Amino acid sequence: MLALDDVSKTYRIGAFGSRSIRAVDGVSFRVEPGEVVSLIGESGSGKSTIGRMILGLTRITEGRITFDGHDVAPSRDFYRRAQGVFQDPFSSFNPVYKADHVFATVREGFFPHESNGAWHAKLAHALDAVALSPNDVFGKYPHQLSGGQLQRVLVARALLLDIELLIADEIISMLDASTRIDVLNLLGDLKEHGLAIVFITHDLSLGNYISDKTIILRHGRIVEHGPTPQVFAHPQDEYTQALLEAVPLLHGSWR
Repeated sequence: MLALDDVSKTYRIGAFGSRSIRAVDGVSFRVEPGEVVSLIGESGSGKSTIGRMILGLTRITEGRITFDGHDVAPSRDFYRRAQGVFQDPFSSFNPVYKADHVFATVREGFFPHESNGAWHAKLAHALDAVALSPNDVFGKYPHQLSGGQLQRVLVARALLLDIELLIADEIISMLDASTRIDVLNLLGDLKEHGLAIVFITHDLSLGNYISDKTIILRHGRIVEHGPTPQVFAHPQDEYTQALLEAVPLLHGSWR
């Protein structure tokens, strides 16, 4: 489904772009339908840049990204099949508009000829999939909803398009523990229905919980890549080993 082949991203920096920094360096991996692939790394490892390049929001410098064999490019057809949900749900909403305004923009952009009855049925189905009801969000401003509710609204917006690929970029890092597990379980349910997910996180435990495959990034390069149980049980790279050793133990005190 999704394929990245030797993808790199270089930014020009300094006066008149006299210097450059390579944010992503020769990254290659695949994501199949119904598969969750976690991109894990510290800040500055390039994981969010990869997510933005997959969505066509950031132009690649070298390499190729394809979706079902076609080069990824920003278009209505592509965004009907692939969507992204990002870290801070509050920044995705205009505080001037009520939260359900995001659904109106989807209707205007993708379903302008849908009848009111068909649209409301579609909307109710998408909200039900994320454990929300119209009464939870309709007529309310973003500040009147919790971060978890707003995040689920954004997932529901993506589901309205019957998407096949979701880029989930640190989508639960701002949520409390109980809401985190709700969102993770929602992603697990969507995976079971065939949705492919690129799960971007700096949290090893979250990646271990949800992903089929794990990619460890450092300085824009892949240092470890494989099935999640293998990566976590038998890490080969020293950096991965150091990351795992730094994870706090639930039944032990800090040393």
